[in-house]
Order: sequence, then C-alpha cells, then structure tokens
Amino acid sequence: MSIDLSSNPFHLGFGLMRLPKNADGSIDVPQVCEMTDRFIAAGGAYFDTAYVYDGGESEKAFKAAVADRYPRSAYTVATKVNVMAAGCTEAESAKKQIFTSLERTGAGYIDYYLLHAIQRGNYQKYEAYGMWDYVKELKKKGLIRHWGFSFHADPELLEELLAAHPDAEFVQLQINYADWENPGVASRRNYEICQAHGKPVVIMEPVKGGVLADPIPEVKEVFEQSGKGWSCASWALRYAAGIGNLLAVLSGMSDLSQMDDNLRTMQGFKPLNEEEQAVIQRAQEALNNDKSIPCTACHYCTEGCPMGIPIPEIFNVVNRKRGSAAFRTVREYNIVTQGKGRAGDCVACGQCESVCPQHLEIIRLLRKCRTLEQ
Repeated sequence: MSIDLSSNPFHLGFGLMRLPKNADGSIDVPQVCEMTDRFIAAGGAYFDTAYVYDGGESEKAFKAAVADRYPRSAYTVATKVNVMAAGCTEAESAKKQIFTSLERTGAGYIDYYLLHAIQRGNYQKYEAYGMWDYVKELKKKGLIRHWGFSFHADPELLEELLAAHPDAEFVQLQINYADWENPGVASRRNYEICQAHGKPVVIMEPVKGGVLADPIPEVKEVFEQSGKGWSCASWALRYAAGIGNLLAVLSGMSDLSQMDDNLRTMQGFKPLNEEEQAVIQRAQEALNNDKSIPCTACHYCTEGCPMGIPIPEIFNVVNRKRGSAAFRTVREYNIVTQGKGRAGDCVACGQCESVCPQHLEIIRLLRKCRTLEQ
C-alpha cells in the first residue's frame, strides 16, 4: 500500500510534542480538544505524537482529544518507536512499544509508524534490535499502515539507510529556512536525497522548535519591512510548506493562538513567490550573522543527563539576553537552575551531544554559560 499524497491536500500536521500545560505541568486536555476541533474543522487530519513525548502523556492526550471524540475516518495518526527510551534495554522492550502506543492512543491501528530520531549515535541499535524488519511485520499484521523514520544526521548516513532499506515509505526531516544550508542539519541535501530515492517527506521543526516564531530582532525587522503583516511563524511555515512531495508539515502547537495562526497560513495555501522568497533570503542572512545558540528545546539532551542540568532552559536564558539588553540574565539563570544541575556541574560525559538533533557542542557551550553562576 503506497502513500497517496493527494489524499490529504491540507498539509498542516498537528504536532503533539509541545502541548499546552496546566500549572502543575499536566497537559491541558480541554484546550487540546478545542485546538483539535479547530484543526479538523479546517481540513486537518494528520496528528503526530511519539512513545516518548511527555513520558507517554502526549499519546494519552491524543486519545482524549481525538480518538475518543472522532470517528476513525476523521484522522490519521503518526507515532514512533524509540530504542533510546528509558527502560528500553533489549529488542523485546523496543518491540513492545507499539502495543503501549496502541493502548495509549486508542487508534486501533497506526497510520504512520516511525523509527524515531535516527542519528549517528543510535542507528546501529535499530539495526541490532531488528526494528527495520519488525515494522514490516507490523504492517503485514495490520497494526500499522505505513512505516518510515525520522532523521537527524548527515546525508551520507541517509544515503546508506535508504540504500539498505529501500522499502521505507517516507522520511521525516528537519526542514526550515534557518537550516536549509546549515551544514550541521543539512536540510537541503537530505531533502534532495529523499527525492532521488522517491521518498515523500514529512517536515518537522519548520519553525525550529519555536525559535523562528520569535527570532532575533534583525529577523523580525526583515519580516516587518516586507509589509505582508504575517507573523514570523507564518513566514517559516510558508517557506517549509512550499517544498514539494510532502506528506505533512508538522507544527508543534502549544495554544489556540498558534493553532489559529497556522490555520490562517495553510488554508488556501500558495507557495512563496519570488519577492517573498527574497524576504526569506534576507532573513537567512540576518540569522547567519547571529551568534546565539540554535537550541530547539526538544529536551532529548536532558533525559539522560547524570547531573540533571536543564540544558535548553540555560541556553534560552543566554539567547534571551541576546534579544534584550534589559534582560536580567543572572536572575533568570538562577530561576531555571533552582534545585537542578548548573552549567558548572557538567561532567562532560557527552550523552547530551550524542542525542542532540542540532549537533550542538553542548559541553563547550555549557562551559561558556558558567559565567552566569553568581
């Protein structure tokens, strides 16, 4: 069963990685329900979650907001198996994740099942656990409809994987205007490899984890001078959605206002014209001149940190200082590290760098952040 890209002309996908939260840290399910209602009413159908998102609470929120409230024909759902998840120590535990995901989501079957966050530090574990063959077994049994993988590594590895596994049906890539020519992410080259292999693409991080929704002042100025009146997030989403051969463009929406802005962007969507592409090019040039830390706050780095260092939060403090001369950096640093590890506690074990999708030199960056410890 091949993927019919024409079956869902509305390409916005509802990413469930950064859902709205209550004061106690739990997911605000009523707001997720309202976001879901607006999404489906506008023509949306693609929901993206994962076994590891919010410790499983993301999949449960999907059940409460979608599976329990809509007929199965109203939506498609993507979720993922992760061999680096807590407690996943052998092939058996990795292969059991699908059954947990089916129970949590209540979907009956998974439309799009992915090997999650493949990169240099973990791809051999997927091979050792036999996960490539396993997903094909799941498809034969009817537990999943399509399978692919999400990818955070170099073009050479992508070529190797697609050559070894030519029956992979799609690939999920990080693509946005900041990373199109970024050698660490290699969005363009990875996209071109997928096209050469005939693989449709799911775009993740089109707004780079929110970084491009609230970019540095120089980028904001570029968009404001265009006279379009679009939000910064809308510019980023339009850029990504204009790339062809797409299954979905995921946006990890955290509140109703983000949902509404994305729906305005994608309804009646038209790719950027030549003049608008020139605006994006000026924004790219402004970003290239910036020296802030391109962290997307995915938190993969914190899950295995032996010192409990809130790495994304520390980097966010540094970046916010870059955006505002009045920002009280030390005070904010003390707040985000209260009761947790601090930059100076880093033991340079390298766990964080091995899983960072942005391939950041986290150890070096944390050393620089020690100046905030007063």
